[in-house]
Amino acid sequence: MKKLETSLLIIVKDEKILLARKKRGFAKGKLNGVGGKRQEGETIYDTMLRETMEEIGITPILPKQVGQIEFQLYIDDEPTSEKMYIYLANDYEGEPIESDEMKPEWHNLNDIPYDNMFEDDKLWLPEVLKGNLVKARFMLDKELKMTSQEMEIVDGFEGE
Repeated sequence: MKKLETSLLIIVKDEKILLARKKRGFAKGKLNGVGGKRQEGETIYDTMLRETMEEIGITPILPKQVGQIEFQLYIDDEPTSEKMYIYLANDYEGEPIESDEMKPEWHNLNDIPYDNMFEDDKLWLPEVLKGNLVKARFMLDKELKMTSQEMEIVDGFEGE
């Protein structure tokens, strides 16, 4: 089984959330935060900073870890175990720009387009937006449909 560690950054500013539409590869067409795979020698925090700059050209200011999700899923038909670290920031430096991989879009917090996002997002994202810290485990089938879920609100994360 393939194992991955990934980061995901959500930006919330002025009652809006910055999501990005994936333009290629895994999850093409879906809206999500920005992020990606940890590279060897990187901390997951460094991964989040690098991926955010590469994907939409900004640097988050004071991002805070707000979630930790373990996924059992299939990527390119290969069973994969993914541990995702979710961060939230309320400000950033630079201007969001479109890259080869992602197209940033602002959405009102009261009108988040969950229908264009992963099924699990509608479970954990509202909790994060309320100020909660979330730890979860989701199992997805080959069509990325959720087959099992566990989620809890926590006081913090190991290693903090």
